[in-house]
Amino acid sequence: MPSTTELSAIARGLHRGANRALLSILTLATLVVAPVQAQSTAVTASATTDPTTYPTQDALIQEARDALKRRDRARLDSLRQQAQRQLHPLASWVDYWHIGLRLGEANTAELEQFYQRWPGSYVEDRLRNDWLLELGRRRAWQDFAQDMPRFKMNDDREVTCYALLAEHELGRTQPDLRDRAMAAWMAQREADDGCRLMGKTLVQAKVLGTEAVWSKLQQAIEVNRPRVARQTAELLGAPVEKAVTEITDNPVKALDAKRVWPAPHANALAALALARRAQESPEDAAKRLADRWDRQMPPAWLAWTWAQIGRHAGFKGQSDATQHYRRAWEAVDRSGKPAAWSDETLAWGVRTALRSGDAVSSRLVLRAVDAMSEREQKDPSWQFWRARALMQTARDGIEGVTQRDDATQTLRRIASPLHFYGKLALEELGQPIALPPRPTKPSTSEREAAQQHAGLSRALRLLALGVRSEGVREWNFSLRGMGDRELLAAAERACEREVWDRCINTSDRTRQEIDLEQRFPTPFRRDVLAKTGEMGVDPAYVYGLIRQESRFITDARSHVGASGLMQVMPATAKWTAKRIGLPFKPEMITDRDANLRIGTAYLKIVLDDFGGSQAMAAAAYNAGPSRPRRWREGPVIEAAAWAESIPFNETRDYVKKVLSNATLYSALLGQGQPSLKARLAGHIGPRESTAPAPDREIP
Repeated sequence: MPSTTELSAIARGLHRGANRALLSILTLATLVVAPVQAQSTAVTASATTDPTTYPTQDALIQEARDALKRRDRARLDSLRQQAQRQLHPLASWVDYWHIGLRLGEANTAELEQFYQRWPGSYVEDRLRNDWLLELGRRRAWQDFAQDMPRFKMNDDREVTCYALLAEHELGRTQPDLRDRAMAAWMAQREADDGCRLMGKTLVQAKVLGTEAVWSKLQQAIEVNRPRVARQTAELLGAPVEKAVTEITDNPVKALDAKRVWPAPHANALAALALARRAQESPEDAAKRLADRWDRQMPPAWLAWTWAQIGRHAGFKGQSDATQHYRRAWEAVDRSGKPAAWSDETLAWGVRTALRSGDAVSSRLVLRAVDAMSEREQKDPSWQFWRARALMQTARDGIEGVTQRDDATQTLRRIASPLHFYGKLALEELGQPIALPPRPTKPSTSEREAAQQHAGLSRALRLLALGVRSEGVREWNFSLRGMGDRELLAAAERACEREVWDRCINTSDRTRQEIDLEQRFPTPFRRDVLAKTGEMGVDPAYVYGLIRQESRFITDARSHVGASGLMQVMPATAKWTAKRIGLPFKPEMITDRDANLRIGTAYLKIVLDDFGGSQAMAAAAYNAGPSRPRRWREGPVIEAAAWAESIPFNETRDYVKKVLSNATLYSALLGQGQPSLKARLAGHIGPRESTAPAPDREIP
């Protein structure tokens, strides 16, 4: 009989309170299989593996879904009892829907009875999440504290804030409450009740001080969360709350107003307003800061404000971004304190310096990386660029030996054939990109264990039915706790079923036994080789792009309408088909053969448009050609630095992964010694575009 905890994967990211949970579960009601504890192994197995059982199962569940939509409690209660009498494999879900309709009036005893009916199941933990939110809204801290330790997923930010508040209210405060509360408060994304109440209560109790409130305000402005900013400002009094509301609504009007801000906070409010203004116009924010506030703002606030202007100027590719960061660092030096900037602001400090490409900018790279959090400093991106900056700023001869040795050791730590900067580190060290040996194939017993794993079986059934999101969550949860050998066997099962995304993602989880043929499969090889040969495009590059675009899911469709293996947009498909003389019909975009032909043709067009630059072509494929044309403006820089300085997080990650994928595919396709540097091929700078390729919307 399958483990009853296997279903909790579906919970991640789906629940935010009882009503929201009820809405989200409607789409998975007829398909997610939760075992009933009283059922026999045979009944449970048939529910997950025998498709002939589904029609009868679906009839009852469909009726239950309809009753849920109508909020018909009486009918849902009747169906709940019927499902339990029948030992229906989805009885737990009908029970969950029924109690969810009346969660606001339920009591702890009823919830305990539900937990006992479905111990260890996904719905038990999901309902516990809903109930903890309800208890938090009721301020029932004793009941909350009793239930919280049993919450297995423990992945709800609002529940975390309520838990910290319960700890305080019940007098069970631990020494590190302040640090944990600050971390939870800073992680808040929405203006929810739990984190608002926790922040307010702990500030009033002086567990969190005024400095913490201003830090929270800075962060909310940085990440453009005006509601959270206004909610936080309430803790500083009505005058500050009013000023922050004006700043988030219209920073220019707030800066230009004749009204005087509260004197003790005028500089801080000006910093927030200028940072907010920099999101739209860094040049205007810089002028305003230099003309007035630069002379009166305290160094710490001045440093943060210049850094925010530099960050947004860098994002927009403005040439003076590095100069803004230099002024920020000068203010830090005057303050005598470390830079209290976010990792993202420091990351943009690195990127703007990379676009400058001189020795002075290399020192800014070192300073920014050294100021990052310990976790962020370990990222291979910053390790690589720190090593490069150390090399560039090292003195000649014996005086620079220590610094060069530090750089070399850093590159050795991150060197790996498995990721973008690991490959660059290998080549920087003069080492070849060597593929790891393929591990022994899963044994018969390992394969049988994967075949008999109920969670994997349910996931595959969900995926076969086209319920991708739920199937993926079920699959991923089932992988928790697996070792390398189990993961390889699970990946093989997915590969054999041609569920390529689960094959790839599962194999990607192994740590010691690396099977690159699982991680980088080559389905549809004959078709891909034929189309790439016809269009004159490197098949390894196309495979690298498809792996990133669709994970070889032929019917993949993005939320903006990109479709198929190569995720082609309808307008792009029509334009490209016309360019290559292919009569076009809208349904062709979902045909595998047509999708490959149109996608490779479009990729060839953007490659030619950008002079064969695979980095720029990948960026154009993801973000549309007009954006890379803008991003190439400015100084001529190496392609790796250009890729790292791409403004959009998604496109930056996409370009690095496509080129890294392609490097490994070149080896797997027998194209000789792989080289990422060869694919990056030189430098990128301004050049007039000649091919009017259409933009492709960002998924």
